[in-house]
Amino acid sequence: MADACQHLDQIDASATPTSPDQCLKCIDMGDVWVNLRLCLSCGNVGCCDGSKNKHATAHNGETQHPIIQSHMPGETWRFCYVEELTW
Repeated sequence: MADACQHLDQIDASATPTSPDQCLKCIDMGDVWVNLRLCLSCGNVGCCDGSKNKHATAHNGETQHPIIQSHMPGETWRFCYVEELTW
């Protein structure tokens, strides 16, 4: 299924996560999150859509970076916002 995504060329394997285990925007707000997502274009770590602030999706809206990956231990799935594909 991964080869169906037309945005794989926008993954930057050298991008460093902005945080190992927290949503920095939620921390700045004094808020909490449910799960974390990693932007594969730039390394931004943001909270998931199950979190009230939805910082990962907001990051996509601001930057148009298309692919995220779960940033939770033991999870390796990816999602393309543009094509709405999960693999």
